[in-house]
Amino acid sequence: MTKIIFMGTPQFSVTVLDGLLEAGYDVIAVVTQPDKKVGRKQKIVATPVKEFALKHNLPVYQPVKLSGSPELTELIEQQTDLIITAAYGQFLPTSFLNSARIAAVNVHGSLLPKYRGGAPIQYAVMNGDQETGITIMEMVKQMDAGDMYAQQALRITDQDTTGTMFTKLAILGRDLLLETLPGIIAGTVKKTPQDEALVTFSPNIRKEEEQLRTKMTAKQAHNVIRGLNPDPGAFMFFNGARLKVWQSEVVDVVTPYEAGFLVNNKRELTISLANGTVLRLLEVQPVGGKRMKASDFLNGRAKNLVVGTRVMTDE
Repeated sequence: MTKIIFMGTPQFSVTVLDGLLEAGYDVIAVVTQPDKKVGRKQKIVATPVKEFALKHNLPVYQPVKLSGSPELTELIEQQTDLIITAAYGQFLPTSFLNSARIAAVNVHGSLLPKYRGGAPIQYAVMNGDQETGITIMEMVKQMDAGDMYAQQALRITDQDTTGTMFTKLAILGRDLLLETLPGIIAGTVKKTPQDEALVTFSPNIRKEEEQLRTKMTAKQAHNVIRGLNPDPGAFMFFNGARLKVWQSEVVDVVTPYEAGFLVNNKRELTISLANGTVLRLLEVQPVGGKRMKASDFLNGRAKNLVVGTRVMTDE
C-alpha cells in the first residue's frame, strides 16, 4: 500500500485528504499549521485538517516552522512514498521533498504558471477572471515552479465568491489528484514544464487590498467584494466609518455623479463609482455590528442619507 504524508490546513485540504482515505491510500502522517487564538476571547482553534485527522486517528504534526524542527527529522525518517500538499501554507525544505520515495505532489488552486503563491483563488475572483482551475504538480524548492502532471479548468460565474470557488476547486482537486496518482506512482505520467514567460504571482492579500476605493469601477469593486468573501471581507469608508461589504451587484445604468456619491436610498443602497458606474450594496457589516441586509442597514439611517451627496471616501 502506498504510504503518504499529507500536508494541508483549511477545509479545501480536508476534501483532498478525505478523498485519499476513501481511495484506500495509507496516510501515515498529517502535517498542518499550529492552533490559533481567535476572536476577542482568544479562544484556541484547531485547523480543519487537524480536527478531521484526529477524528480518523491519524498522527498529527504542527510545527511552527518545519525547517530545522524535530518534526522534520521524524517525518523524513518515516520514509514515505509520497508527500502530498494541498494549501498547507509553509515552505518545505528540499531535504524533506527529496525524502519521498516516489514524488512530492502539490494540489494547486490555479492553472499554473498563472497565480503562483498563497492566494490563487482569491486573485482569480478579485481580477474578474472567467475561469481558473487545478494543477497537480511536482514540488521543487522554488515556490509552485515544478513540472505539471495534470490540469483542469473550471468556470467562474459572476455570482461566485472565493468561498464558493474554494468548495468547487477542492472537489476538482480531489478528483484530479485521485485520477492522476496511479500514473505518478507507476511513473507513466508525462510531466510538462511550466512556461516561465507566462508566470504571474498571487501573494497573500495585503491589508490595503481589502479597501474599496473611488477610483474603482463598480465591476472592479464587485470583484474585490467577491474575492474577499468569506475572509477577510472588503470594506469602504462610508460617511467616515469603516463598513464591510459582503455582497453587491453592478447596476446597469450610467450616473452623472462623481465617484462616491449616494445614487439611491429607497430600500436599497447604491453608490456611484468610477466612469459613471453604479454599485448596489446587498449585505454589509458596520463596525462592531453583525452582517445584515443593506435595506436593514438603511433603517433609521435613510433620513440622514441624501441622494446626490458624497458618502464614500478613500480615508
